[in-house]
Amino acid sequence: MIKNPPPWPGGARCAVAFSFDVDADSVVHAAHGPAAIGMPHALAHMRYDPFVATPRLAAMFAEREVPITCFVPGWVAETYPSAVEAILESGRNELGHHGHFHEWPSSQSVEAERESLQRGTEVLTKLSGKRPRGYRAPYYGLSAATYDLLIEMGFDYDSSLFADDVPILLDNGKGRLIEMPVPASVDDYNQYVSSRAFDYLMKISSPRQALEVYQSEFDALWEFGGLWISVWHPAVSGRPAQALAIRSLIDHMQAKGGVWFATLGEIADHVKGLIAADKWRPRTETIPFYSTPVLGRKT
Repeated sequence: MIKNPPPWPGGARCAVAFSFDVDADSVVHAAHGPAAIGMPHALAHMRYDPFVATPRLAAMFAEREVPITCFVPGWVAETYPSAVEAILESGRNELGHHGHFHEWPSSQSVEAERESLQRGTEVLTKLSGKRPRGYRAPYYGLSAATYDLLIEMGFDYDSSLFADDVPILLDNGKGRLIEMPVPASVDDYNQYVSSRAFDYLMKISSPRQALEVYQSEFDALWEFGGLWISVWHPAVSGRPAQALAIRSLIDHMQAKGGVWFATLGEIADHVKGLIAADKWRPRTETIPFYSTPVLGRKT
């Protein structure tokens, strides 16, 4: 069913990367501006992330010896350094770039987007000692300039598109970027979040129902050699019932066997190694996907 699955290390059937968007209350301030300070309910909901949920999840994954990739806005890392410390306590975990203040890239000028990328990079590098290699756009809100900026600034990979079942390459004519595609069905907002503060009103699933979705996606990718990536938020999936569902999913994966658990940076390194050794060729997309508008185009 997957026509061109990559060979995974150790003969694994599939690769799994657990990723978290550690947004904290940056999303409240970004969405509501100065009015955010008058929204204690929304602020408390999201501050649960760095104070309670992120340390809980980091410890749970460490117990299972499974690495995680955490995309952290620069402002969040600066404001809640203890959450970053909890993530990095397990030496294999990875910090990824998630904007500086969880801004919509598509609403920024090119220069403002470049500044957000630079500021976030500086903060994460200072706190971790490592320059972030990967990026996930806040709200998945990529701009027309995002990939050019990421390539210009030397990022190795992005993980913002629902583009494929395995890594692909994005080429802008000046450089290439590995895209780590994510399925919308494993974003926990689609399972658990109903909040007027975030203008996000979904039918709330039970952890059991959400687990069924996550596990079904994994089982299919395991069968056909794909890459499974979660998009979870500690403020959502770090609650006790949701965290227990994640623990059950890890147990299912480990019992099934044949799984390479990795950070997205480790997967990027593996993909680059396969390409360099001419052992696998991913699908390559030229970016931008269209140089002129489709509607109104003369044929």
